[in-house]
Amino acid sequence: MARLTLAIGNKNHSSWSLRPWLALKAAGVDFEEYPVLLRQPDSKARILAFSPAGKVPALLAGDLLVWDSLSICEYVAETYPRAGLWPDAPEARAVARSVAAEMHAGFMGLRRDLSMDIQRRLPLPALPEDTRNDIARVLAVWNECRAKYGKEGPYLFGRFSIADCMYAPVVTRFRTYGYELDAVCQAYSDAVFAHPAMAAWCRAAEAETPLPL
Repeated sequence: MARLTLAIGNKNHSSWSLRPWLALKAAGVDFEEYPVLLRQPDSKARILAFSPAGKVPALLAGDLLVWDSLSICEYVAETYPRAGLWPDAPEARAVARSVAAEMHAGFMGLRRDLSMDIQRRLPLPALPEDTRNDIARVLAVWNECRAKYGKEGPYLFGRFSIADCMYAPVVTRFRTYGYELDAVCQAYSDAVFAHPAMAAWCRAAEAETPLPL
């Protein structure tokens, strides 16, 4: 098996890095981290030395470079199928891929107005309509997936999956800004924070030197 190295940004802030990191950890895969401190004069050069795409995360697997969060997660799922990173049932798997892709491609207002900052507890700002709509959609996805596919475990599709990896940064955002969740979404949030890999990431994030707001 090829040696794996994952380039990631600051664990406190890099939501895109968190997603494939969780997938690799959930799959029980050994890998090295190539950490890049963001918002520094040499940040871009360090990333470019690893990936010509110039962004984190990026996964180096032997001679193969994969430089997109969801693509890395898919690579891990295909390379380590016994990890079960997608649901087994075709219908559930199709829905899981759909909600993962929806998070990958959308929710720009949520990203803009409620940035990931695991260390801090910040006041909830006044939110424009597009961000409120994003939040409502996320909570609807969580409720629908839990109700229809989550009977066999505490995550969106029962067992932990790539769908949970994709929404994990949003879980941290709601906690950072004190957004009040309904009972189903709060239970889901608690389950994500309790996942051993997520707990390890959050501990490391808390230990980082804070970057300026």
